[in-house]
Amino acid sequence: MKRHLNTLFVTTEGAYLFKQGEAVAVRIEGKNRLRVPLINLDSIVCFGRVACSPPLLGACGQRGISVSFLTPQGRFLASVRGFTSGNVLLRRQQYRLADDPDSSAEIARACVIGKLANYRTVLRRAAREHQQAEAVARLSRAAESIDFSLRQLARPIPLDVVRGIEGEASAQYFAVFDLMIVAQKDSFFFRQRTRRPPLDRMNCLLSFLYSILAHDVRSACEATGLDPAVGFLHRDRPGRPGLALDLMEELRPVLADRLALALVNRQQVRPDGFRSEPTGAVLMDDQTRRTLLTAYQKRKQETITHPFLGERVTVGLIPHLQARLLARYLRGDLDAYPSFLWK
Repeated sequence: MKRHLNTLFVTTEGAYLFKQGEAVAVRIEGKNRLRVPLINLDSIVCFGRVACSPPLLGACGQRGISVSFLTPQGRFLASVRGFTSGNVLLRRQQYRLADDPDSSAEIARACVIGKLANYRTVLRRAAREHQQAEAVARLSRAAESIDFSLRQLARPIPLDVVRGIEGEASAQYFAVFDLMIVAQKDSFFFRQRTRRPPLDRMNCLLSFLYSILAHDVRSACEATGLDPAVGFLHRDRPGRPGLALDLMEELRPVLADRLALALVNRQQVRPDGFRSEPTGAVLMDDQTRRTLLTAYQKRKQETITHPFLGERVTVGLIPHLQARLLARYLRGDLDAYPSFLWK
């Protein structure tokens, strides 16, 4: 079992990371501000203009610590990793199944089942907690509609049909997403999903959290020995981590959407933590970014019972466990890939 280690997030522009003994040190404006033992780290994520020394990158590569570079808004730029020690036979089997339409459709169907089931759970929880009857009715109807979509996925179907069902269910989910925002409604609202760039505060929160989740799932694929670029639902495209996006689908509602809604509804993020650019893009400031990262790390430390394994695990281990379950399926140890179903 993989130990749940920490992720070091560096958000301060101009920070310099270097190796100091068996630790990573962070220097800001000529002063050493932080020192973290490498043995405690699973990954390092740098936002914006952050530099790393070659000895540190080498040490991280040797220890299997990924170092990722993102824009200040959370868009992935590059990642530095050491030698991938995954079983080549596992990757060869992954490539074979990705090239087979029926096998791809089966794995994609499992991922979409997990996503839609978690959509439904989020909506039903929101309906139980909402105070307005009209909102409760609309949320319940959306949950019932997604339940119908899930029944359509109960049998093997072509990949294009899987994609169509997923797209329709996502449209129904996001059509009522605004109803789940119950605080700071003048500033935080949701009209439609916008990205690259996000055009409102809520989309800004979602895009940032999705980027962080994608980083974690990509790292989980690499650590398991899977190729994160070769997916089943998301087909090959240069520069796109298709498999990481596949496994991320079922985790978005649980690890990103619910967290974004909680931060807004509990007023842990405030409207003045965002600014609008002349292009219409909405960006968050450093303090808001730190609030999100702190909340995300805290969420990863919470424990749940894994629905398939029946064991108590930390939330941060879920991407790694799902990657390993997929690897077991690819090897033939499981009859089907068991998607993550939140309860």
